[in-house]
Amino acid sequence: MAFDGGFLYKVLEELKDAKDSHIDKIYQPSRDELVLTLRKKGFVKKLLITAKSGSARLHFTENRYENPQTPPLFCMILRKHLLSARLVDIQQPCLERIAELVFSATNEMGDIVEIKLICELISSSANVILVKDGKILDALKRSGVEDAKRYILPGANYEYPEKQQKLNPLSCDIATLSQKIALGSRGISVEALNLLDGFSPLLCREIEHIASKQALSGTDLALATEHALNQTITALKTEGQPTIIYKDGTPFEFSYMPIHQYGNGYEIKFFESYSALLSEFYTAKDNAAHIKAAAHSILKLVTNLKSRTEKKLALRLKELESSKNRENLRIYGELIKANLYAIKSGSSFAIVQNYYDENLSEVKIPLNPALSPSKNADKYFKDYKKSYTAEQTLKALTVADREEIVYFDSVLDSIERCSTLSDLDEIRQELIAGGFIKTLPQKQKNKAAPKFSEFISQEGYKIIVGKNNLQNDCLTLKLAAKNDLWFHTKNIAGSHVIVFCGGKEVSDETILFAAKLAARNSKASTSSQVPVDYTPVKFVKKPNGAKPGMVIYTTNKTVFVNPQE
Repeated sequence: MAFDGGFLYKVLEELKDAKDSHIDKIYQPSRDELVLTLRKKGFVKKLLITAKSGSARLHFTENRYENPQTPPLFCMILRKHLLSARLVDIQQPCLERIAELVFSATNEMGDIVEIKLICELISSSANVILVKDGKILDALKRSGVEDAKRYILPGANYEYPEKQQKLNPLSCDIATLSQKIALGSRGISVEALNLLDGFSPLLCREIEHIASKQALSGTDLALATEHALNQTITALKTEGQPTIIYKDGTPFEFSYMPIHQYGNGYEIKFFESYSALLSEFYTAKDNAAHIKAAAHSILKLVTNLKSRTEKKLALRLKELESSKNRENLRIYGELIKANLYAIKSGSSFAIVQNYYDENLSEVKIPLNPALSPSKNADKYFKDYKKSYTAEQTLKALTVADREEIVYFDSVLDSIERCSTLSDLDEIRQELIAGGFIKTLPQKQKNKAAPKFSEFISQEGYKIIVGKNNLQNDCLTLKLAAKNDLWFHTKNIAGSHVIVFCGGKEVSDETILFAAKLAARNSKASTSSQVPVDYTPVKFVKKPNGAKPGMVIYTTNKTVFVNPQE
């Protein structure tokens, strides 16, 4: 992510629309968040200031936030000093990640005073500090007394964070700078990152990308670097283009200019404002974090269940291997019965001729001295029967174990592809129904209709993709008609995909498109050549007692596709 000094510069230019507005309301929804309502004639907007580690920022927002019943101490202090205060200026020292909101307020004596709300948006040390006449009134995060470098405590003098000795790209000589960057030994991106203030690694890589493309066409590297720098700085000085880069449908990076350094698998989306961009990016990021946290317990449960089943399967296969020699038990019993007259009671073994062997070789049979020869024979027959029964049972259990492992793989694949909390809740309900999660009995609620992923082919056929096993069953066994086409990755956990064609002839393009959807929504989504089976729905059957999503099918065809395309 690239909330660097340059991006903050663009956001603050946008926030200047709020100058001369008054603070109408102040809230602190959480420990690291502040929301200020700014109001003037024809203008009412909420300003979000976040000092969360990894997502520190400020921008206009339309999101609603739940506020605690009792305001935190810092929120009360802000209300005391800033309610009804007028925003007179917004400043940024050079291109540092520091925003200073300057307010004109009235103190207890009725005098007009200047108060600054300083937002330090510096990665893990982000903070919001209220300053008056160079003195700290209070801060969102106070520093400890042991921090001798910089005190963030009420009454202390405010000092800026330690500044890196870098150049301001808005005021330096670009030609000289380009020459220095191009001739550096560490590469253009590293040199630019070490020299320029306000430029993130993303922008420095983009500068190198632009310069390298021009150098390949014959342009001098220094001139190519100068062109790339000028292009980036022009985007910074002008309105620019709020841009988010998406990877597999998830926000990945953002910038104030189009980014072209990434290849296939990445999408670019432009926004009307930087505030809208940040709201979209961090809302998606927070949702992903919530889903990841909620999925953790289910993921751990299913992983443990799969591991336990794999261990059981290994033990049963070992027992099954040992039962292969059960025929010897029957032969021993038969040989003892045939030689009862020659075996003395109390013997620990018997050496008899093996008439089951074509060479009539002798075999030494272990005996229990406490049992008579006849009882020893009966014991061997009993052990043979027991071993036979165990083998039949173990064969059935190993088949069930293998099916359960395949099922757990499909659940793990579904969890990895969850995009909403409702998707995750469907998987939880599936595990509850399967008896893998125990819950107290609750009143049955009306189940919401599953939300499938839907697509339209070039021919106009509707294509639906299941997101989990319950959706797969619903899609294939209830929604699809017999003549529709069913797609699934071959021997790989993944989604069911249905092309609703009603038995009409489907083009190769539609078949490949549906196959790529099946491959992309499977465990093999990162592979380059994925086999996908397809067949009419009438050839897809669900065996009795099969787990959700588990089906068998016949008369299928197979295509190989690249899900990355």
